[in-house]
Amino acid sequence: MLKNKKTDNSISRDTTQIKKRQKTEMAQNGSNGTVKLIGTWSSPFALRARIALHLKSVEYEYIEEADVLNSKSDLLIKSNPIHKKVPVLIHGDDSICESLNIVQYVDEAWPSKPSILPSNPKERASARFWAHFVDGKGFESIDAVAGAKDDAGRMAAAGNLMESLAALEEAFQKSSKGGEFFGGENIGYVDIACGAIVGPLSVIEAFSGVKFLSPDTTPGLVQWAERFRAHEAVKLYMPTVAEFVEFAKQKFNVQ
Repeated sequence: MLKNKKTDNSISRDTTQIKKRQKTEMAQNGSNGTVKLIGTWSSPFALRARIALHLKSVEYEYIEEADVLNSKSDLLIKSNPIHKKVPVLIHGDDSICESLNIVQYVDEAWPSKPSILPSNPKERASARFWAHFVDGKGFESIDAVAGAKDDAGRMAAAGNLMESLAALEEAFQKSSKGGEFFGGENIGYVDIACGAIVGPLSVIEAFSGVKFLSPDTTPGLVQWAERFRAHEAVKLYMPTVAEFVEFAKQKFNVQ
């Protein structure tokens, strides 16, 4: 009787483990609702969403906005009626907009490892701060350099961009704790946020001839950017520098 009881308990534990595995697989495969992502290949913000989905092993349908510079699809307008821009994550009947919001949603909707946001409240708050820093001062500085009308304006904007990158360099040195990424040994929320400026920075550098990421001033970021580009969750989706530059020429009508 004791032997049979032990066997029954073992079967019960095995059944429980199987159910847990099935639940995890369902979460990873998006079985709790059809998953679609509206994006465009050149968008650094859509890149964020694709990286997050890849890290979580979520199966999804990718819908490319074919002519994002000149027109918006009906699906995009319906899914994001406020801003009418990519990316948009469609999960079942719900639409989630804004790239950082999407990354956080993916992390919470598919709680399987790896975690994208830190579990520690202090580290989590810090990650959100630097992500918003990138979308604020980071992109504002890049846009200012690109839109400068004269040399004086360009130099002032370049100085502001250098200051923003210096702040990110310091943040990387502190948060990486000797690891390869902002999140330590693995790509995390800040890496995904900062990864969005890698492409635009390469375009600015190509047009201006100025190296904003330099081994002399931002050694940590230089090495981080190389590792980020080469990561399996990134290299499948990030355009090359040449592709970024060609797109910028079309967007701004530059020969």
